[in-house]
This record gives sequence, structure tokens and C-alpha cells, in this order.
Amino acid sequence: MKKTVFLGALTVAGLAAGASAAATLDDVKARGKLNCGVATGVPGFAAPDANGRWEGFDVSVCRAVAAAVLGDSDAVEFVPTTGKTRFTALSSGEIDMLARNTTWTLSRDVDLKFTFVGVNYYDGQGFMVPKDLGVSSAKELDGATVCIQTGTTTELNLAEFFRANNMSYEPVPIETQAEALQQYNAGACDVYTTDASGLAAARSTFEDPTSSVILPEIISKEPLGPLVRHGDNEWGDIVRWTLNALIAAEEFGITSTNIGELSAAAGDNPEVNRLLGTEGNLGEMLGLDAGWAKAAIMSGGNYGEVFEKNIGENTPIGLARGLNAQWRDGGLIYSPPFR
Repeated sequence: MKKTVFLGALTVAGLAAGASAAATLDDVKARGKLNCGVATGVPGFAAPDANGRWEGFDVSVCRAVAAAVLGDSDAVEFVPTTGKTRFTALSSGEIDMLARNTTWTLSRDVDLKFTFVGVNYYDGQGFMVPKDLGVSSAKELDGATVCIQTGTTTELNLAEFFRANNMSYEPVPIETQAEALQQYNAGACDVYTTDASGLAAARSTFEDPTSSVILPEIISKEPLGPLVRHGDNEWGDIVRWTLNALIAAEEFGITSTNIGELSAAAGDNPEVNRLLGTEGNLGEMLGLDAGWAKAAIMSGGNYGEVFEKNIGENTPIGLARGLNAQWRDGGLIYSPPFR
């Protein structure tokens, strides 16, 4: 009898979990748009253009998910969040997913009960200083005033780096990149520290980008990627495999320009066929139609196209692929198989 009760409890729990998992997908479809949390404004990653349209590397993930689920990459409500507000917005249900330069850590995954669906940018924390400060190493920053975003891993890494090197600093707390740059350019802090990609994005907005230097030290590992709430397993699968579709598309040479031709009929590569929906039933497994991945890729291109358009070496941000190159090119970007 105890066994029966126990199994019955497991069944109820399983049904409850299933209902929770389906909730976000159902809500997004009923609403007709995806609510996606992004940064308040980081050039190249997430920022509105002159016409108010959100663009950027992280924004492209939101648009790809909207395309996969709703068939429309513009069916997105972008919700700007700070380091302090982003997790509350996600846990409360204000947003369906967060795509905001957020570091995957154990405590965020376990204690805050979020699910990171993958890494779309491998980064590390760095330091930017005015060139006329005459500093060439972060180990020369003893006694410096440092602009630092509160509620971030950056804040903790900074304290640990200075303690490990027996140095002191005076923090200048800020909440947004815009506020940080205002304080930095006004001379309220000697140093601005955040992810190295964020420093490159910030420097690109300066009237004279050469007036500041990014110091050589990278003091942390910052695997950045989109996340969803725990329990939304079906929704987590959709966001995860949408990101993987962009990554796999680059590996297989599927681009925004040739995808129409490749998806018109099944080709010689079974995995490409499964990805593009001309073979198998992967879309059905996700609760989506067969063309979900094709729609996601068409929304802004494959991972490489998204990178080059928004933050690559030919943009003002000027980032090299580095660790974010495909695995066959010596990087860490890698999708599990589509099978």
C-alpha cells in the first residue's frame, strides 16, 4: 500500500511537472509574442538602433526563438534588465527567457533555480583604463577607484583578484553600462571592469576609442548564455536547440542565403536534412513544426553570420572569434548531434 501511495505521488508530481513544462510554450503561443530579457544597452550585443529596433548578438537569440516558435522573428517584446533586476524578471514570469550577457555558475543554476541552455559566448573579465593613466597591467591598480556593476559575478571576481594580489580598491557601484561609461568618462573612476567583450563594446562608443586601453589580464571564466526557469523542461529544450541550430548551421555551411535551396529537398547529409526538417520528426519532438530550425536560421543567419554582423572584426566592436570559433577551427563552439 505504501508503494502504491508512493507511486501515486510520483505520478501526480510528474503530471504537475509536465504542466509546468508546457506552460511557457503555451503562454508564448497564446500571447503571440516572446518576452525576452536583454541588457539595458550594450553595443553589438543588445541595443535599440536609431529607429528603436533592438539589434545585437544576444538579441539574435531572442529573434531566433521567436521565429522557431511563432514563425516571426519580430514577434518579440524586449525587456531591458540590469544586473539586479534580470533574475527577478525571469523567476517572476515577466520574461520567458533571459539573453543578457549572463554567466553560467553553479549557484545561479542550482540555488536560483535557473536552467542555462548553453553558451553563446565564452568570455572573461578584464579591465579598461584611460591611456594617460600610464598603466599596462591590472597588477598596477592598487588603490584605484573601480566602476563595477552590482549584483554580478564581476563584482565578486574583482574582490577576489585584488585580495589575491594584496591590493586595495575603492568601488564605484553602478547598475548599467551607460551609467558606468558616464562615470568613467567623467573621471569618477580610474578603471571600468566587466566582461572583456563588454569593454570592447563600451570603447567602440568613445569619440576616440584609442584614448582607453584594455589591460591584458583576463581574471575569470565567463561562459555567457541564455537561460530559462527550472521546471520549464519543454521550453528549455526549445531555447537550447534553437541556439544549437544556429551553431550547427555554421558547421554544416547552412547560411541565410543558401538555406532556401538546401531545404527545398532532402540532400546527401542526413543530419542537415533532420535539421532543416526534410527528414525525420525533430520538430514534432519539440512541439514545433518541421521548419522551426529553418525559420530560426533565416531570422538572422547561422552563428557565424550573427557573430560577424554584430561583434566581429569588421564591426566597431572588433572581436576575433577566439574561443568562440567552431570546434573544428580550434574554438569551443560545438552543437550536440541533431538526431
